[in-house]
Amino acid sequence: MPKGIANKRYTPEFKKLVIETMLEEKLSYSETARRFEVSDHHRIQNWERIYLTEGPDGFAVERRGRGSKGRPKQLPKAVEEDLLAEVQRLRAENEYLKNLQALVLEDERRQRRKRR
Repeated sequence: MPKGIANKRYTPEFKKLVIETMLEEKLSYSETARRFEVSDHHRIQNWERIYLTEGPDGFAVERRGRGSKGRPKQLPKAVEEDLLAEVQRLRAENEYLKNLQALVLEDERRQRRKRR
Protein backbone atom coordinates (compact mmCIF):
# COMPACT_ATOMS: atom_id res chain seq x y z
CA MET A 1 0.00 0.00 0.00
CA PRO A 2 1.48 3.37 -0.93
CA LYS A 3 2.21 5.67 1.96
CA GLY A 4 0.45 9.03 1.86
CA ILE A 5 1.74 12.41 2.80
CA ALA A 6 1.66 13.11 6.53
CA ASN A 7 -1.29 15.28 7.59
CA LYS A 8 -2.68 15.35 4.07
CA ARG A 9 -6.00 17.14 3.91
CA TYR A 10 -8.74 16.03 1.58
CA THR A 11 -11.48 18.28 0.26
CA PRO A 12 -15.13 17.54 1.05
CA GLU A 13 -15.74 17.03 -2.68
CA PHE A 14 -12.98 14.41 -2.85
CA LYS A 15 -14.35 12.55 0.17
CA LYS A 16 -17.83 12.55 -1.34
CA LEU A 17 -16.48 11.23 -4.64
CA VAL A 18 -14.53 8.46 -2.87
CA ILE A 19 -17.49 7.27 -0.79
CA GLU A 20 -20.02 7.46 -3.60
CA THR A 21 -17.67 5.54 -5.92
CA MET A 22 -17.07 2.92 -3.23
CA LEU A 23 -20.79 2.46 -2.65
CA GLU A 24 -21.71 2.38 -6.36
CA GLU A 25 -18.96 -0.05 -7.35
CA LYS A 26 -19.18 -2.07 -4.10
CA LEU A 27 -15.45 -1.73 -3.40
CA SER A 28 -13.86 -2.72 -0.10
CA TYR A 29 -12.21 -0.13 2.13
CA SER A 30 -8.75 -1.34 1.14
CA GLU A 31 -9.54 -1.35 -2.57
CA THR A 32 -10.97 2.15 -2.33
CA ALA A 33 -7.93 3.40 -0.41
CA ARG A 34 -5.60 1.96 -3.05
CA ARG A 35 -7.62 3.29 -5.96
CA PHE A 36 -7.77 6.85 -4.62
CA GLU A 37 -4.29 6.75 -3.02
CA VAL A 38 -5.56 7.34 0.50
CA SER A 39 -2.96 6.21 3.01
CA ASP A 40 -5.22 4.24 5.36
CA HIS A 41 -8.41 2.28 4.83
CA HIS A 42 -9.62 3.35 8.31
CA ARG A 43 -9.89 6.87 6.95
CA ILE A 44 -12.30 5.55 4.31
CA GLN A 45 -14.33 3.85 7.08
CA ASN A 46 -14.57 7.13 8.98
CA TRP A 47 -15.65 8.98 5.84
CA GLU A 48 -18.33 6.37 5.16
CA ARG A 49 -19.66 6.68 8.72
CA ILE A 50 -19.85 10.47 8.36
CA TYR A 51 -21.49 10.15 4.94
CA LEU A 52 -24.12 7.71 6.17
CA THR A 53 -24.96 9.59 9.37
CA GLU A 54 -24.65 13.24 8.31
CA GLY A 55 -24.77 13.10 4.55
CA PRO A 56 -22.28 14.73 2.17
CA ASP A 57 -22.51 18.04 4.06
CA GLY A 58 -20.89 16.34 7.07
CA PHE A 59 -17.55 16.44 5.26
CA ALA A 60 -17.44 20.24 5.49
CA VAL A 61 -17.22 20.14 9.31
CA GLU A 62 -13.70 20.51 10.73
CA ARG A 63 -13.09 17.57 13.09
CA ARG A 64 -9.39 17.85 13.88
CA GLY A 65 -8.06 18.86 17.25
CA ARG A 66 -9.71 19.11 20.63
CA GLY A 67 -13.33 20.16 20.59
CA SER A 68 -14.01 23.67 21.79
CA LYS A 69 -16.33 24.26 24.70
CA GLY A 70 -16.88 27.72 23.30
CA ARG A 71 -18.77 30.49 24.95
CA PRO A 72 -22.17 29.72 26.37
CA LYS A 73 -24.97 30.53 23.97
CA GLN A 74 -26.58 33.92 24.44
CA LEU A 75 -30.08 33.78 25.86
CA PRO A 76 -32.79 35.98 24.40
CA LYS A 77 -32.97 39.33 26.17
CA ALA A 78 -36.45 38.65 27.62
CA VAL A 79 -35.36 35.30 29.08
CA GLU A 80 -32.22 36.84 30.55
CA GLU A 81 -34.26 39.63 32.19
CA ASP A 82 -36.75 37.11 33.60
CA LEU A 83 -33.92 35.04 35.08
CA LEU A 84 -32.28 38.10 36.65
CA ALA A 85 -35.62 39.17 38.14
CA GLU A 86 -36.14 35.68 39.57
CA VAL A 87 -32.64 35.69 41.08
CA GLN A 88 -33.35 39.04 42.75
CA ARG A 89 -36.71 37.77 44.08
CA LEU A 90 -35.10 34.61 45.45
CA ARG A 91 -32.30 36.56 47.11
CA ALA A 92 -34.86 38.85 48.77
CA GLU A 93 -36.90 35.83 49.90
CA ASN A 94 -33.76 34.16 51.27
CA GLU A 95 -32.83 37.30 53.19
CA TYR A 96 -36.38 37.57 54.59
CA LEU A 97 -36.30 33.94 55.76
CA LYS A 98 -32.92 34.45 57.43
CA ASN A 99 -34.27 37.48 59.31
CA LEU A 100 -37.41 35.58 60.26
CA GLN A 101 -35.34 32.68 61.58
CA ALA A 102 -33.20 35.08 63.61
CA LEU A 103 -36.34 36.65 65.11
CA VAL A 104 -37.82 33.25 65.99
CA LEU A 105 -34.58 32.15 67.63
CA GLU A 106 -34.39 35.41 69.58
CA ASP A 107 -37.99 34.96 70.72
CA GLU A 108 -37.25 31.39 71.86
CA ARG A 109 -34.25 32.61 73.85
CA ARG A 110 -36.40 35.22 75.57
CA GLN A 111 -39.02 32.58 76.41
CA ARG A 112 -36.34 30.35 77.97
CA ARG A 113 -34.98 33.24 80.04
CA LYS A 114 -38.47 34.05 81.34
CA ARG A 115 -38.99 30.43 82.43
CA ARG A 116 -35.81 30.44 84.53
